[in-house]
Amino acid sequence: MSFIKRVLSTVVGILVFLVLCFLGIIIIGALFGGSSEEVVQVKPNSVLELKLDFPINDYAGKTIYKEYPFLNEDDKNGLFNLVDAIHYAKTDDKIKGISIDNNFINAGITQTKTLRDALVDFKDLGKFVVAYGDIYTQKDYYLNSVADTVFINPVGMMEFKGLYTERLYFKDFQEKTGIKMEVVRHGKYKSAVEPFLENKMSDNNREQISVYLNGLWSEMKKDISEARNIPVDQLDVIADSLLGRTPQLATNAKLIDKIAYHDEYINGLKNAVGIAQDKKLKTVTIADYARHVAPKLKAKTSENRIAVIYAEGDIVYGEGEQGVVGHITINESIKKARDDKRVKAIVLRVNSPGGSALASELIWREIELTKKVKPVIVSMGDLAASGGYYISANADKIIAEPTTITGSIGVFGVLPNFKNLADDMGINAEQVITNTNAVTYSVFEPLNDNQHKYIKEGIIDVYSLFTKRVADGRNLTAEQVEAIAQGRVWTGNDALERGLVDELGGLDLALKYAAEAAEIEDYKIREFPVFEKNLDEMLETFGLAKAKEQILVEELGEENYKLIKEVKRLSQKKGVQLLFPFSTEIK
Repeated sequence: MSFIKRVLSTVVGILVFLVLCFLGIIIIGALFGGSSEEVVQVKPNSVLELKLDFPINDYAGKTIYKEYPFLNEDDKNGLFNLVDAIHYAKTDDKIKGISIDNNFINAGITQTKTLRDALVDFKDLGKFVVAYGDIYTQKDYYLNSVADTVFINPVGMMEFKGLYTERLYFKDFQEKTGIKMEVVRHGKYKSAVEPFLENKMSDNNREQISVYLNGLWSEMKKDISEARNIPVDQLDVIADSLLGRTPQLATNAKLIDKIAYHDEYINGLKNAVGIAQDKKLKTVTIADYARHVAPKLKAKTSENRIAVIYAEGDIVYGEGEQGVVGHITINESIKKARDDKRVKAIVLRVNSPGGSALASELIWREIELTKKVKPVIVSMGDLAASGGYYISANADKIIAEPTTITGSIGVFGVLPNFKNLADDMGINAEQVITNTNAVTYSVFEPLNDNQHKYIKEGIIDVYSLFTKRVADGRNLTAEQVEAIAQGRVWTGNDALERGLVDELGGLDLALKYAAEAAEIEDYKIREFPVFEKNLDEMLETFGLAKAKEQILVEELGEENYKLIKEVKRLSQKKGVQLLFPFSTEIK
């Protein structure tokens, strides 16, 4: 009996502890979350610190907790919040210049270019931009090369070597483990599933990766060449011979201006803003400054709105969340913007590798309905490929960045198969059927010819519909689309040449065209989607889900965890997929 009492008292204690923790969260939220905008003080003669020590998404996201509104989240650290902050700082008399200090930027190449372009614009009024690094990754240097003066630590490191990407192949792994992926695809370049079929990269896949990597590298070199006054050919010589690998070599190669310790860099900033060396430098981080700027930008009095709807992440059938494009969430956002009389035009910002074919078609349909009511302009980010291109194809106009990866007009299906593993473990599956094709597919049996035939028919049907959507949306013939389809990936520059996009530029250009199409001169931006969470989702956010992920990262290491996530992501795909053909990590 005493044992039962101890168990019950322990359980009660745990429940009381959890309740107190939850009440504590509510109290903290009430105390600190009551004001939606944190007050940020910007003092005269301040330096704006471009500290990018957080993952950068196009859209920071807005989350509403209906039961507990004080927990609502409306962050202002998205890519375009940062860009707005840089543009605002250009005319802010309190901001004397920008310091880019010791970043390991966690953003795509196109996102990095967008920030870089904003810094180029910032310099137009004569304000300074300076940069310091102990270690420059290649992407960091691409951003920092825009600075008037680039500093490096005397014992620092520099990476300038060109781009590469890496693919892992699992054919032998499948045979050894008995876990196989049954693959059906259409398009000779649709190589998302190639790692399950081969032990090495196909010539077609190598060709398309080489073309788009060289395209990205060319764009980076062009920007660096203009900023540093180094011929493009010389930049290749520097990369090939690793002539920037040490501070002294990087300085000799004119990639770096000055070798200095960080305290010397800070003293230089003090001189630049005209304060004494014994005084403290006044700084404000870009994240804080973006929060400071956001309400000022909202202060416009125009009744006109342009809706910016962010489709960022994998496309899935169902609800969406931050980093996941659910057709329900996106379509609800499109409908709200369409039905709002104040919204005169819509910009769909796409940064997605694609995903579910069905979800992509449903989003396409909602855009088709909306075009009859008001203009729809697409702005492409780092990635608008496969399903990401599908949902873009019927827009009134498509704007891509030169470094956008797009196209990948192809289709595949993946079915996990455990037949060999089951045999090795002594497991045998037997089916009883009423009709010939009652067994659509069993993970314990190989894909038979009949099943393969019907699945292939479905894949071809989706591919035909995909290419028709592109042909109709882009005013191309079926033959023209076929020549650029088959899963082939293109950069923004290449896509422009082939008629897949209309013009090169960023979100600002898309907004300009949206305003012109709607025949308005002044407007405010309304961002979508707004994510709604209930109590259960809130508790999960604060509970074990996040802890489990953190434990796995700590135990397996970041790279191994990424590998496991990638395999799991592919194996969980349901239905026919329109997905970018490989991992987008470029190094």
